[in-house]
Amino acid sequence: MYSEVDEAADVISKEKLVADFKVVVADAEALLKATASDAGEKVVAAREKIQSSLVEAKAQLARAEAAIIDRTKQAARATDQYVHDNPWKAVGISACVGLVIGVLIARR
Repeated sequence: MYSEVDEAADVISKEKLVADFKVVVADAEALLKATASDAGEKVVAAREKIQSSLVEAKAQLARAEAAIIDRTKQAARATDQYVHDNPWKAVGISACVGLVIGVLIARR
């Protein structure tokens, strides 16, 4: 069974992956700009291959971001529905979480 905690961890790991992927894409674009003055046949072929890979990577990145946004919205709706269906449980859980955080802060 896929719990909400697993789902949240999955969203966080996807967000990290997307952030790392953005860095790689930016680095590859910087490399392309740095080698723009090189006119060797192999450099031109490599640049074209990297350029097409970047286009595909950006498309995949956009799809991944859309999936993360959709998953986050679903989790928010599920949480909202749970709170509306179980208001006293939500209050109790919030109080317990607040107590734990208070104890942890007081231990410093």
